[in-house]
Amino acid sequence: MMRNRGALILAALGFTAIAALLGWLVWPDRAPEVLSPVVATVGPATPAVAPTLQTDTIKLRKHDTLIAALLRHDVPSATAHEITGALRAAGANLRRVRPGDELELAHAADGRPVMLAYAPNAWVRFEVNDSGSEWEAGRTEVEPEVRIEVRQGEVRQSLWDAVESGDVAPQVLLDLVQIFESEFDFTADTRSGDRFRLLVETRYADGVPVDFGRVLAAQYVSDGQTLTGVGFAAPGRASDQFAYYDPDGRSLKKMFLRSPLQFTRISSGFTYRRPHPILGGTRPHLAIDYAAPTGTPVWAVADGVVLFAGRNRGNGIQVRLRHRAGYETYYNHLSRLGRGMRRGAKVGQKQVIGYVGSSGLSTGPHLDYRVKHSGNFVNPLSEKFLPGKPIAKSQRALFLERASALIGRLEREAPSQPSVGREAWSKS
Repeated sequence: MMRNRGALILAALGFTAIAALLGWLVWPDRAPEVLSPVVATVGPATPAVAPTLQTDTIKLRKHDTLIAALLRHDVPSATAHEITGALRAAGANLRRVRPGDELELAHAADGRPVMLAYAPNAWVRFEVNDSGSEWEAGRTEVEPEVRIEVRQGEVRQSLWDAVESGDVAPQVLLDLVQIFESEFDFTADTRSGDRFRLLVETRYADGVPVDFGRVLAAQYVSDGQTLTGVGFAAPGRASDQFAYYDPDGRSLKKMFLRSPLQFTRISSGFTYRRPHPILGGTRPHLAIDYAAPTGTPVWAVADGVVLFAGRNRGNGIQVRLRHRAGYETYYNHLSRLGRGMRRGAKVGQKQVIGYVGSSGLSTGPHLDYRVKHSGNFVNPLSEKFLPGKPIAKSQRALFLERASALIGRLEREAPSQPSVGREAWSKS
């Protein structure tokens, strides 16, 4: 019995050993199981939603103040005063707001004004924000980008054709006239077909042209003759000493201007025999009559001193000036005197001394302009007046180099047109 039980135990142990051997041969090794740490997954943070702002554009009306414009758009009075106070503290001159100026006003979702932007011009911008406790203003200035550009035009019926066609801005055209006003009478001598070209500083803000600076060089051709002006100021000199010279360095500013007013027409010339329109008969007319609308400014053609200012019989309201080198000038039939016109007052060249009218013996609004030299009346259109100072010898070489470069650039960038040959531009 014991023998049979031992045999059974041995048989069981053998079976177990065989089964273990078979399992080792059949099943591959398995790496011990490693439990992965549990990681909590967190989604991306939800961005804070910026408050929605509604922006309105407010255009100032005639006689508007900034406060009145804000009140008209439902800004509380206290808030409007706080905004304007912050703007003044930042340097805004609110007395110079103009009709057409625009304000950008931003409101929060609940209707509260929270921001106002105001740009009085292209070069400065103010922005006022509600910080929660007060309104705070900031000022941003734009640095002008200056580009030198060519402008050119042609006279068809008047010099203003170039403005109306968009070829030049009004201020640039006026600058052109001022450059040559001692050399050329744009009132009497302008002809159809006259041409001009010039180099001018154009000022840009954020890539947009805004306004113009100095004319650096200009040419005007009329009746085959060319006037050339080159701007120059000696290095280190103030900008107000920027003056114009011909290509050889002679000043274009003469002692006398060629005309006492701007852009009009001559209705009667200098002559010793003219039928008088009121008194009849033939009489000398030792003057130039400029027809112009009543109120047109009249300026002194040269520095001088007032000898007389008031009514003088048939001359109507008259101003008489004394100048150096024995010259006197007369301005008759004015509608009124300029400010400060009294005997002994000093006047500067191009200072307004009166306004065109029809006082005295006159058939219509015009200026009767006379020039007397050494006691005799002379023709203002043919008189040879004293020239201005030329380029200093110490600056002559620098000027000639600059003049050559500017005129060369004009010729490259504004070549001659068919109606004006190159030879016309080159004459002086």
